[in-house]
This record gives sequence, structure tokens and C-alpha cells, in this order.
Amino acid sequence: MNNFLFVSAENDAIPDCKAGGMGDVVRDVPRQISEHGDKVHVVVPSYGRLHQDGIFKTSLYFNLRGMGYAAELYEVKPKKEFPNIIHYVIHHPEIEAGDIAHIYHNDPEEPFYTDAVKYFIFCTAVAEAVKRGAFGDLDVIHLHDWHSSLLLFLREYHEEYTVLKDIRFVYSIHNLAIQGIRPFGDNYSSVENWFPNVRFDYDALKDYRYTDCINLMAVGIRFADSVHTVSPSYKQDVLKPSSPPEFIGGEGLELDLQKANEEGRLIGILNGCNYKNINQEEKGFIYRNTVKALFGWLQMEDKKYKADFLAHTGEKIMEYVGNRPKFIASSVARLTEQKFYFFMRSPEAFVEILKKLEKVDGIFMLLGTGAPEYEELFRQLSYEHKNFIFTNGQSENLIDSIYLESDLYFMPSLFEPCGISQMLSMRNGNPCLVHHTGGLKDTVSHMKTGFTFDGDTYDEKIKNMLAAFDTALDVFSNDKEKWKKIQANAKRKRFTWKKSVDKYYELLYNLE
Repeated sequence: MNNFLFVSAENDAIPDCKAGGMGDVVRDVPRQISEHGDKVHVVVPSYGRLHQDGIFKTSLYFNLRGMGYAAELYEVKPKKEFPNIIHYVIHHPEIEAGDIAHIYHNDPEEPFYTDAVKYFIFCTAVAEAVKRGAFGDLDVIHLHDWHSSLLLFLREYHEEYTVLKDIRFVYSIHNLAIQGIRPFGDNYSSVENWFPNVRFDYDALKDYRYTDCINLMAVGIRFADSVHTVSPSYKQDVLKPSSPPEFIGGEGLELDLQKANEEGRLIGILNGCNYKNINQEEKGFIYRNTVKALFGWLQMEDKKYKADFLAHTGEKIMEYVGNRPKFIASSVARLTEQKFYFFMRSPEAFVEILKKLEKVDGIFMLLGTGAPEYEELFRQLSYEHKNFIFTNGQSENLIDSIYLESDLYFMPSLFEPCGISQMLSMRNGNPCLVHHTGGLKDTVSHMKTGFTFDGDTYDEKIKNMLAAFDTALDVFSNDKEKWKKIQANAKRKRFTWKKSVDKYYELLYNLE
């Protein structure tokens, strides 16, 4: 039996420990490994709260900042039990909950200041737990994004943790743009402050742009035995330099990624999608679920600043309760540059889409929260356009209803390492309209399972996005047979975790 350790900032297998798609992956991959008959330990920070109902396992003592530190390892109960999977959290008073999903801190003045401190402590505690045999004899340690890459720094340079050299390390990139860049010194949140007695190679760790800083995303890419992108097409994208907004590629790390690729360490494997244990709403509840969510938010103190808007959305949705529109286009996503840059830069293109929908008695439903300027843009557009329903909040039941009842799922991401929304939508037989990039390229085929757009320049992309929307509406209205075929093809597509994890074993883990 092989023995794995997953180290991550998020894990959706336990309650209240998810901010994005990484949490889904860290939930689903261990379940598939368990089906292989192998054992998995999954460890995340406690963020001052997740340990509270856990079972205390051991205290961990280690040195940081030239002094003794003590953290605690707890075993915690998952949402669902699976054989051979054990979930843990590490508690230390300085590993606090942030303002993003009670996980990450937002430090606009000095990016990653607080998070780096949290993950320095967390990773050192994990290294100590591995050294102490808390997870047994490990064959593979699988790290996720920059938050866990410090383990590779410890493996390379820290004389206390040479035991890590005997274990295979795999590093998955979920968000290449967020790199965990911190100064080498002269700062509380710096490597020299936290590891004053560790001698390391500055050149091997430095960021190319800020040469007095460590780049923790780069550390993962440079030192892991295998580096994993979450789709094959995204692997090709990151080997090229970014040229925003037309193209988002290696984000300044393309030389490291090219080197990893030349060494045979860079592997692109598409994420899977969950086709079991699906929490599904019944059809016909999309408007009721919207109203229910809105009433819930109206009673919350932290939503008071947008109470007027929530009431406005409720009033709009009531029109459709007994009068279903003929066509629903939808999007569910965090409101960020990655997901909606095209609409922020060209609101008139989005208005054009709403006008096209009006002609076929259609509406556009968008659900999400995120960057204040994106929320503000969509709230303004909602006031101005009757057929745009913007639900400015998060509700699992409503998200399920949207995936279930939409006619067309719209995903105009600027870049997309893999994307899960299009898979969830296709699972319900909904054609998707997507930007032909990254994982969207690997999952949606134009006129077969959905619709795609691309272009060499920004203006071309916008023009082609509107043309693809016209094509989708034209097929829906005038070629029912073709539409049904696209729906059936989308529903038949299966991006299973079994397929993905079989490739993990062969190409990442080097296990047969």
C-alpha cells in the first residue's frame, strides 16, 4: 500500500475550508487514491477554527525566528468518510483566518505579508510532523500552490529536515498568477527573519523581477520532482510569456516552466469532475431558490450595504416565477479579472448580449461575489437592464439550480488553468460558450459540445465572442435537432477523476 500526504491551504472534504477550485481537487483526488487501495493523509492549516472539534494527535516543536515554536496536529472529521483517508489540521495562534473565505488575508499594501507568515509556520510544522513519523512512512508528498512550496525550501536547505529528501514531491499549479513573493530580508515577513540559521542559495530562489525577493511559486516549480498543470492546453500556454490582455501565459515564470518541461518534470493532466454523490436540486426551483437566498442575505449584517440591490433583484426575479423566459444564459464565478475582464473592459459587449437575448425572450443570470469594482459594474448593469438578473452572493442550492436549468452556460475567462464550471454545466447537458483557452480548450468543442471564440487581438476576441453568441442563439431557435445533439454530446462527455488519477500514478507519482 502506497502512503501519500497532501499539503494544501484548502480542503473541501472538511467543512468551511474552501475558497476556490483547489479545495475541490484536494477533496476529490484522495478519494480516487483511496479507490486504488492506497492511503492518504491530507493536512491544511486550522485558521484558528478548524481544530475545535478535532482529536488532538501530537504537539510539534521546531525553531523559527531563532526561538522555539510549538504547534498542534489534530485529526478532523470529514463531510464524508472514505477508507484510508485521514484529514488533519495544524493549529498555531499565528495561523489566523483571513478575510477571503476565512482562509486568505488580503494585504493590498504589502501582498502576501500575513499569508507568508501563516504558511511559513504551517509548512515547518508539517515538515516536523513528517520527520516525527506522524503520517507513517511516506512515498509521495503532493503540494498545492505556493502556500505549501516552502516544504521544498526546507527539503533543500534545512539540516533538520533532510528526511524529506527520501520522499517524492509533486507540485500542482492551480493559480500561477498568485506567486507568494516576499523579501529575502529586512522585513518581519521575510525568509531571513523566519529562518535566520538556514543557509540558502539566493540565486536559486529569487524572483526574476524583484531580485531581492523569494518567489514561492517558483520554488515549487524549480525543486519539485514533478510539476503539474491542471490541463494539457494550459501546460502549453504557460511555456510562453504573457502578453496581457490578449494572452495570459507563464506570468514571468515561463523560463522555469520551460526548464521543467525540458527535464521531463512538467506534466499537463486535466482535472476530473465529480459524477457521484451529487447534491441536485429539483427542476423548477431556480426562482424560488433565488428569492430564498436573497431573503437570507437581507437579514445579514454584513450585507446591509447592498440591501437595496438585493431587494431590487428579488423584485426582478418575481416576474419570472410563473412566466419562464424562453432562454436562460448564465454564469457562476468569482467576479475577478480572470473571469470577467472582457465585460469590465467592454461593458457595451455585455449590453449587446442582453439585447440579443431580449429578441428571443431570454435572460442572463449571473451569480457571484468578488472584486468591488466588478460587483459595482454588474449591479449598475442590473439596474439598467430588465433581462439581467445579478445575484450578488453565494448559494450552493441556487448554483445547482442554475447548472440544472440554464440553456447556455457562458464562460469568457481571460485564461483558465482547467475550469470546473463548464464540466458541471456539461454534466447537466448544458452547452457552454467559452473562450478557447487553457482547460476550456480541452473540454468544449465548437458546434459539438458547445461554442468557442478566440482571436489574435482583443478587438477580434470581442467580435468573435458576440458572433459565437449569435451562433448559439441561431442554433437554439432555428435548428432544434442540432441543439439537442449538442446537449446530448455535452451530457455524454465524462472527465472522470479515475482517468486523471490513473495518469497521476503513471506520470506524476511514478507508481504503477
